[in-house]
Amino acid sequence: MKRTVGMLGVALSVGIALGAVGAQVLRAQYQTTTRTVLLTTDLAGIEGKEGIIMVAVIAPGTETGKHIHPGHEFAYVLEGSGTLEVEGKPPTALNPGTAIYQPPGQVHNGRNTSATDPLKIFVFHISEKGKPDTIPVK
Repeated sequence: MKRTVGMLGVALSVGIALGAVGAQVLRAQYQTTTRTVLLTTDLAGIEGKEGIIMVAVIAPGTETGKHIHPGHEFAYVLEGSGTLEVEGKPPTALNPGTAIYQPPGQVHNGRNTSATDPLKIFVFHISEKGKPDTIPVK
């Protein structure tokens, strides 16, 4: 009896450990882009608008997925390499020092072309206050 209880305890412990590791692996796979907001502020003289400054990091070999911004987006590539795919336009190479502008409603996708290095982008949005600054598009 004691042996059975001991074996069940070991099996339960191993199962919990494997489940925790598996959950971390799955979570890492789905976190392709992280956004760290550095500042959100009202814009003086522009009622109902706010400025958002952030750093976006696209994981190696992944993409942001097609999306739009209801407001204006200005971006500057800090590190890494990638491609900006804008609907109806040829792809744009993204390398350190590249600056881009996305007008409101323009469908686009950011792609990290490196298999090993993250693509880090400094981003500034002018958005409607209190509304999402990014909307996924199918």
